[in-house]
Amino acid sequence: MNFKYTVDIAADSEEVFTALTNPFQIEIWSGYPAEMKAEEGFVFSLWEGDICGVNLEVKPNRLLVQEWFFGDTAERSIVTLKLKKVGEQTQVELEHTNIPDDVFEEIVEGWKEYYLGSIKGMLEMY
Repeated sequence: MNFKYTVDIAADSEEVFTALTNPFQIEIWSGYPAEMKAEEGFVFSLWEGDICGVNLEVKPNRLLVQEWFFGDTAERSIVTLKLKKVGEQTQVELEHTNIPDDVFEEIVEGWKEYYLGSIKGMLEMY
């Protein structure tokens, strides 16, 4: 299954990109240590390994494309995060493809509440 979602965050794209790729920032908004670098080919791990994958394409402050690993799945699950400046905000366009049916609802809730929702909450506090 595929999921598309857009959220506006009152922060500049550099701050949003840093929150997506800097392990110290990720630990602040997720509450867990993270293995992440803004490098293509870097194998990452978030939420104590609950989310892991590899960065496929990294364009600082504009684009992050990742493959998420879901065990033995036939098709690659690709996450695309596009960042666009809209006025004083950054619009984050998320597209997550080939999410396994058995975890679809959990992944959607995770994106809205715990991933992008937490980043938005952290960046808009200041």
